[in-house]
Amino acid sequence: MIKNLISLLLLIVSVSLSFKHAWDTSHFRNNPETIKMMADLGISEPAIPIFVFLTIAIGVLLLIPGTFFLGNLLNAISIVVIMAFAIRAGNVKMALIEIPFLAMPLIMIWLKYPFKD
Repeated sequence: MIKNLISLLLLIVSVSLSFKHAWDTSHFRNNPETIKMMADLGISEPAIPIFVFLTIAIGVLLLIPGTFFLGNLLNAISIVVIMAFAIRAGNVKMALIEIPFLAMPLIMIWLKYPFKD
């Protein structure tokens, strides 16, 4: 019961973050900090719609029991890619900040989908 509750809480947080990041990324022109961060990471403007689509897809995949693992796997991979871009740009602080967000999909894989029995 506790395991399912923790899994449900992590699922809600992960899906919410996924859709929030997709929204923020799609409206990057309104936020100068986002433009600066993407430029520092070496992400070009034409690549931004790809990241938005991927982030929305991850959020949807997490909600479906059959694709829960795939959604978490893609989430973990995308976080590792962001960490790699940050390290390549010399921003170790950003890479370290991403560690808890990397742990979340891995813990969710271990806990499994909360409503599947």
